[in-house]
Amino acid sequence: MKKKLAIAGSAVVAVVLLSGFAFRGGHGPCPNPERIKQVVTWKLDDKLEDLDATDAQRESIHAVKDRLFTEGVQLAQEQHATRSEVVTQLESDTPDAQALHALVDARIEALRAFAHKATDAVLEVHGTLTPEQRKTLASEYKERMGLE
Repeated sequence: MKKKLAIAGSAVVAVVLLSGFAFRGGHGPCPNPERIKQVVTWKLDDKLEDLDATDAQRESIHAVKDRLFTEGVQLAQEQHATRSEVVTQLESDTPDAQALHALVDARIEALRAFAHKATDAVLEVHGTLTPEQRKTLASEYKERMGLE
C-alpha cells in the first residue's frame, strides 16, 4: 500500500509541477513560473486544510514543494534549450545524428533524475503525514483515478 501511494504520489507531484511548463498548446511563451507556483501553492494549501495539517506539517510540505518546484523550473528551462538545439540541427542540411541522440539521452536522464527526486519528495511528505491523513489521500486518489 505504501509503495503504491509513493509511486502514485510521485507521479502526481511530477505532473502537477511540470504540467504548467509542458501544456503551452504550442502557442506563445511558456507560462510564468511564479504564477504556476502560486496556483500549485493554493491547491496544496487547500488540500492541507482538508487534511487538518498542523503548522509544522505545512511548513515541511511547503519546503518540499518549493525545492521540487525550483528543480522543475530548471528542467523546463533545459527542455527549452534542447528544443532550440533540435531545431538548429534540423535546419541544417546535414543534421548531426550523434548530437541529436545525445540530446535525447540527456533529456531522458534529466527526467529520470527528476522522477526519482519527486519520488523522494513524496516519501518525505509521506513521513510527515499521519496514518489517517495518508489514508484520506490514498482514498481520494483511488476514487479520482477510478481504482476503487
